[in-house]
Amino acid sequence: MAGSGTRWPDQDEWAGKIYSAGWREPHGGTRQVIEPATGHVLADIGVASPADVARAGARAARAAGDWAAAAPSDRVEVLLRASAALREHSDTFRDWIVRESAGVPAKGDYEINAALAQLTHAVGLASLPRGEVLAPQVPGGASLAWRVPLGVVGVINPWNAPLLFAVRALAPALALGNTVLLKPDPLTPVSGGVLVARLFEDAGLPEGVLHVLPGGAETGQAVAADPHVAMVAFTGSTEAGRAVARVAGEGLKRVSLELGGKNPLVVLEDADVEAAALAGAMSTFGYQGQACVAAGRHLVHADLVEAYTDALVGHARTMRVGDPREEGVSVGPVISERQATRIERIVDASVAAGARVLTGGRRDGLFYPPTVLDHVDRTMPAFTEEIFGPVAPVIPFHTEAEAIEIANDTAYGLTAAVHSGSVPRATAVAERLRTGMAHINDVSAKDAANAPFGGMGISGNGSRIGGTASLEQFTQWRWMTAPGPV
Repeated sequence: MAGSGTRWPDQDEWAGKIYSAGWREPHGGTRQVIEPATGHVLADIGVASPADVARAGARAARAAGDWAAAAPSDRVEVLLRASAALREHSDTFRDWIVRESAGVPAKGDYEINAALAQLTHAVGLASLPRGEVLAPQVPGGASLAWRVPLGVVGVINPWNAPLLFAVRALAPALALGNTVLLKPDPLTPVSGGVLVARLFEDAGLPEGVLHVLPGGAETGQAVAADPHVAMVAFTGSTEAGRAVARVAGEGLKRVSLELGGKNPLVVLEDADVEAAALAGAMSTFGYQGQACVAAGRHLVHADLVEAYTDALVGHARTMRVGDPREEGVSVGPVISERQATRIERIVDASVAAGARVLTGGRRDGLFYPPTVLDHVDRTMPAFTEEIFGPVAPVIPFHTEAEAIEIANDTAYGLTAAVHSGSVPRATAVAERLRTGMAHINDVSAKDAANAPFGGMGISGNGSRIGGTASLEQFTQWRWMTAPGPV
């Protein structure tokens, strides 16, 4: 790959192949990996067919018993070696994240550091207490309950944080004794799949424990439907999550869904307006707004709305748009023509309905500039739809009660941010928002390896991943009794 500072991993080894008990030719053919900023072909990637998924599922099921029986210290050693390999090859990971997902280098660094944190946290999961001694049913008897691995876990990944989201599910699943079928998105199959496979291959993960199966919807459906897969962890859009849940539901599988958001950033009248606007800009314009935790609605008290909007526009206009590999660029292209068209449709329809563009609002190919809209009402697509682009709709309010009512006027419920000069006041408002996460005087877009990440409403199915929530997600209870003396 041009621009990579190292030959790790050798592209001749994996080009056009999938990883399933070694690198092998797929039955689904190949597809090109395209750099969004330039349109250049970066690589050919193998596409896993349903037959490839079936083979991988059977192989993972055969490997599951030995991996579950491995000592926790053995699993920990693999995670530690994977962490060391990620540090060693961080330049390669960063380069692929920048070129494949069109994030700036700082976004690549964020993913690498967050993935390292996930690996570190998973090390602790491997040795957590996982059982209870229950009151016996008969005198002198024994009654025990403990958590055991699910078996084979399917992980279906999006394109926007390919490395992080792969490791976020993969690390705890492996630490707790599961084998994994990982399906990276076809737009980012290298940083979200190939490099992850090589990472764990270098770390000495036993053959058959991890399978990396790039592909589109057909591949994802095959993973969700495979009879060997006990659980599916999906991150992506609400629409796609519903499709995965329908397929997995036929097999009565456990499903963890981390889906979209229409997240409010609420600015009360006693907030530091400059700090709030900076947080708003970072929350909406960072990585072109292509994050489920991006701020999708800026709710600002009427007394501050003019000053806040002016500051937000100022931040938007200072952000340079271009190839993310170029010095000084802070906003790269959106991931695809489909995504650019979606952003354009939402903005244009909202403007036609009466919204006003204060800056931005016109794309150049895949490059969509940071955009601020005002005069937005609750009937417009800019208010109702997840934009997944660098667009900040600003909506004024007059009272706390009105702010809470507007913020909750959505079927989504992922995250929120509340800004106020009083932390107790902001906390009281945040507690009344129907979101799975909330952040005070901060950005809406936050993540942590030790936190239960997930949302309410159509932002998920009530599942959480991260922290001890991962223990709940990737294991199940077993109860065993023994009688007392006869």
